[in-house]
Amino acid sequence: MSNTMIALAIVIYLSGMLFIGFKSSKKSKTTDDFYLGGRKLGPYVTAMSAEASDMSGWLLMGLPAVALMTGLAEAAWTAIGLAVGTYINWLIVAKPLRHYTEKINAVTLPEFFSKRFGDKKNILSIISAIFIIIFFVPYTASGFAACGKLFSSLFGMDYVTAMIISAAVIVLYCTLGGFLAASTTDFIQSIVMSIALFVVLGLSEGLIGGFDAVFANVQQLDGYLDLFKGFNVATGTTGSYGALPVASTLAWGLGYFGMPHILLRFMAIDDPNKLKTSRRVASVWVVISMAIAVLIGVVGYSLMKEGIVGPYDSASAAETIIVDISAFISKRGYIPAFVAGIFLSGILASTMSTADSQLIAASSSVTYDILVNAFKVKISEKKIMLIARLSVVLISVIAVFLALDPNSSVFEIVSFAWAGFGAAFGPVVLFALFWKRTNKFGALAGMLSGGVMIFVWKFIIRTRFAGTILDIYELLPAFIVACVVIVAVSLLTKKPDDEIVEAYEQVKAMK
Repeated sequence: MSNTMIALAIVIYLSGMLFIGFKSSKKSKTTDDFYLGGRKLGPYVTAMSAEASDMSGWLLMGLPAVALMTGLAEAAWTAIGLAVGTYINWLIVAKPLRHYTEKINAVTLPEFFSKRFGDKKNILSIISAIFIIIFFVPYTASGFAACGKLFSSLFGMDYVTAMIISAAVIVLYCTLGGFLAASTTDFIQSIVMSIALFVVLGLSEGLIGGFDAVFANVQQLDGYLDLFKGFNVATGTTGSYGALPVASTLAWGLGYFGMPHILLRFMAIDDPNKLKTSRRVASVWVVISMAIAVLIGVVGYSLMKEGIVGPYDSASAAETIIVDISAFISKRGYIPAFVAGIFLSGILASTMSTADSQLIAASSSVTYDILVNAFKVKISEKKIMLIARLSVVLISVIAVFLALDPNSSVFEIVSFAWAGFGAAFGPVVLFALFWKRTNKFGALAGMLSGGVMIFVWKFIIRTRFAGTILDIYELLPAFIVACVVIVAVSLLTKKPDDEIVEAYEQVKAMK
């Protein structure tokens, strides 16, 4: 009966998401509606949908697992970097990007790059669209994998079957309602995620006998609570977290400047003057939600020690920690099974809220940036919408194949894709908004060098020099390389045309 009620709650939740997709489909008549919601988002939907699409299953699965298995060091510094990055992104990027994209009539990030730098051949659009597809497909796959782990762990379902069903629901409401459906559902999902985090934390520490008991357990592990050490629960060894690893982990915050699914929210708000409200809401939510997620991981060690959950032998295995806690408290009758199902829907929500936004962004790259803008294919608005929806399905099918391995780590996949966007797009966005001397050659060189360096650093340098000072998160060196290349190439090549500089000055003068 317990599992039946949990399943009923999840089915009701999923049905609600599909209903929103159906309602939103009536408002998505043009590509501008489908990809940007007609720039009609309110400040609260803008804030919460941006952060829900940002955090993904990483917040409720990846981050608690890292805290549980390695202590505070990596999890806390990652959370701090993301919190600072979130605030700065809203503070300095949101309003200029909103003004600029409206002035030059850019609906997608690749289109913004081409129009901002006067790239009439749309080379920037094509390259950035390719990067979006390369990094978003595995990112989306990580979301599908998180859903599969949820249902497989909870109901004993076959992982692949559970993953495909979850993917089908996400694809359905995305193809129906586009960006508006994704943003509206993300807003609702952020609320469900918040409730789930608070309740799971409260009940978890209650099972152990309070936070005093929780911290008494972990204080026995040398370095577990030390921000400059860390403790590997799987091996029982204490580590070292010096200045370079800290800087490397804080670099997660740099990724925000290049995240297409977050930047699109800045572009879609109805009134740029309401972005201050959005910034405050988003920043507060991020800080609170990540702090609770890390605490759940710390509490998880005590729960594992008591045999309530686990045991886990790796961070990847521990990614079901919140699922396992929810299932336990439901079976023991601490909360009604139906309510537990709502909380578990929070995990589903965290995954769906990112996967849907990624699908819309990837679809726009295939249809709008490559087919329409780059190759100038002349087709009707109705056919463009059809192709856009079909591209969502195609990208999802590829992501499903990539998610077939149940042992894949949500945290690892997200960290790689995050680094890719941060290095390929982040520096270009910042220089596009804040340095008028940047030209299309510098932007293209920076984008290519940043994107390529992610692969070089992760798969060659970090592999060959593992355990040395070069074994750092690939986003930091790739971001620095991209910035240097943008400046050098821009200064060595022709200045931007007067009309491009004039448009830059007009946007800069906007209040």
